[in-house]
Amino acid sequence: LGMFSELKFPVPWGHVAAKAWGPSDGHPVLCLHGWLDNANTFDKLIPLLPRDCCYVAMDFSGHGLSSHRPAGSPYHFLDYVTDVRRVAAALQWRRFTLMGHSMGGAVAGMFCFLYPEMVDKLILLENLGFLLAPEDTEAWLKSKRMVIDRLLSLEAKQQTPKARSPEAALQRLLEANRHLTAEGGAILLQRGATETPAG
Repeated sequence: LGMFSELKFPVPWGHVAAKAWGPSDGHPVLCLHGWLDNANTFDKLIPLLPRDCCYVAMDFSGHGLSSHRPAGSPYHFLDYVTDVRRVAAALQWRRFTLMGHSMGGAVAGMFCFLYPEMVDKLILLENLGFLLAPEDTEAWLKSKRMVIDRLLSLEAKQQTPKARSPEAALQRLLEANRHLTAEGGAILLQRGATETPAG
């Protein structure tokens, strides 16, 4: 397990980098590093762990060899959870173990809370986990999971924008926003649409 391979997973702003140890068909373990750390956090630990596992240590966005988010974009814990979901999807892991250190542990706890069906074990190194007040749990779970799932669904479609005539664009805008008048829609389209050779 001293040998590793480098991985890159495409994301809309670049890529998420990772390191992998062990057999690709081994039990999957996703390793999440702490704040201002990177995947090398696990270099000394992985060789001491069971050899029948496939360990993937990812660099969170803006850390290690992963791309930074666009300038001015914040780095929220929920965005890191979304990155974990992206990496799991790219690896085609439906169920896996999560091992998180410090901030990575908080992200792992939040991921387990949102996607319990995807995690068979949670290993926390120097972390308290993720806690919510009991009365907030149901609403938080539903809304955050919906946000992540919708975002990833839109990214997966990667459709090129449709070209429409100005009239058809206005009609589409009015159908999606019944409260708008035709005049109001035309005003919004002046700055909300881009003319291309196709329409």
